[in-house]
Amino acid sequence: MLILAKAMMALLIGFISAIICGAILIPILKKLHVGQIVNGLISSRHLKKEGTPTMGGLIFIIPVIASLIVLYLMDSIEISYNLIILVFVFLSYALLGFVDDFIKVKYKKNDGLSSATKFLCQMVIALIFFILYKESGGKSTLEFSFIGLDLNIGWGYGIFIFLLLVGTTNAVNITDGLDGLCGGLSTIAYLAYGIIAWNCSWLPGSQEIAIFCFVLAGALVGFLMYNGHPAKVFMGDLGSLALGGALATIAILTRHEMSLAIIGGVFVIEVLSSLIQIVAIRKFNRKVFLKAPLHHHFEELKWPETDIVRLFYTVGLILALLAITYGVWL
Repeated sequence: MLILAKAMMALLIGFISAIICGAILIPILKKLHVGQIVNGLISSRHLKKEGTPTMGGLIFIIPVIASLIVLYLMDSIEISYNLIILVFVFLSYALLGFVDDFIKVKYKKNDGLSSATKFLCQMVIALIFFILYKESGGKSTLEFSFIGLDLNIGWGYGIFIFLLLVGTTNAVNITDGLDGLCGGLSTIAYLAYGIIAWNCSWLPGSQEIAIFCFVLAGALVGFLMYNGHPAKVFMGDLGSLALGGALATIAILTRHEMSLAIIGGVFVIEVLSSLIQIVAIRKFNRKVFLKAPLHHHFEELKWPETDIVRLFYTVGLILALLAITYGVWL
């Protein structure tokens, strides 16, 4: 019961903090003219969203960091090595996203940092993460518990970490295309990993990682109060990259990397739809989807935006429940 009470309190702290943070930040973002630049080629329905404040990821990033500091000062949590790794990746990707968003806003273009620059920065973050991970005694093995196989890949695990970080951050970033879509799916994913982390008693700092997940999930629900359709603010790359980076980090630290493909199943489907579309156009000069990623395909079919988001939430929740059942119970 104590664990449940802590989880509920963490959710509540994150939610209330985000509500307050949003009420303060959104007017400031509007005053600074930090508006979203919309690509009309994606969908004409998105043109009316031009100028909506972006960098709204601060609404859940600030509460998470502030809550962890307050909880530490109250002796409610300990600063573990694994929590430091998690916060480092979370803030590093947030900073990368901030620079990307800042360039877009400053030069009024939909293109921020070049792909090469982003790739290089992500490589540096992944390298530092791998070094910190190894220093903490992290194993370089991939565990396939469903077939009882542990595969030691040595330094190849560093490459795996890089691919997982880059893949997850880009998948979450691609999914951030409809009001409330990325925020809601991320809420589900962090709730799932919060439950999984709390059951990793062998992991130093597992409780703190779980609290991080629940505080962030609560903050995301608070963010959705402003980001739900019609959105008053967008999270921007600042938010989506931070969410993707932290999600991959938690999967690695808890040794549930394979579960990420299920818990983040909708993110995986979104990025796969984009890859399939690119290959189909370049190799066969044909389209598989009307537009990619997948949520834009449904938009082209004239589905209401809220119906698309509701469908994706449902699929995300079912996949998360399946992953929790396997990762915690079975």
